[in-house]
Amino acid sequence: MTDTSRPPPSAAVRLGAALLLLMTLCSAPALAAWDLAQLMQGLAQNKSGRAGFVEKKYIALLDKPVESSGELLYTAPDRLEKRTLKPRPESLIIESSTLTVERGKRKMVLRLQDYPELVAFTESIRGTLAGDIAALRRIYNLDLEGTEERWTLTLRPIETKMLDVVQRIRIGGSRAEVKSIEIEQTDKDRSVMVIAPLAAP
Repeated sequence: MTDTSRPPPSAAVRLGAALLLLMTLCSAPALAAWDLAQLMQGLAQNKSGRAGFVEKKYIALLDKPVESSGELLYTAPDRLEKRTLKPRPESLIIESSTLTVERGKRKMVLRLQDYPELVAFTESIRGTLAGDIAALRRIYNLDLEGTEERWTLTLRPIETKMLDVVQRIRIGGSRAEVKSIEIEQTDKDRSVMVIAPLAAP
């Protein structure tokens, strides 16, 4: 007599395959999530760049934000130039440990270490653009949120002197491209810069 309680061969094969698949899924390691190290690796590939920016500064004493616009130019590993075109021309060139400011015929050269708020801004940008996670961690606590397509990197200064000026910096982007920078100061003033790539001249 045929044992009708046994499943037909085709059903047994399907059941075995399903069980094998289930066992494989349960035992396989989870896929590595996209993380800070991968973001920094991607950013480090950018050796130079040119972008337009629009920056709004929200100052408590003013009724509306102060807006400026211009260009940003970056050359790895540590040269960053901010050319403001509107409302009036101004050039800021950050290279190594110095800041050069040009307004009209006036030119000033400053040491970054004398201005903690400038250190916070420059190192957050240069460290991020260079993908230099070690440099960032010397100055900030880092927190990455989001996905590779839309991420936000929050930087909180470690040193008290810098915390007296800057509360946190938020850098937003997609893949290896920085799209926005928001700086929140301890006195509640803040600035928001929106960045868009420009074609090479």
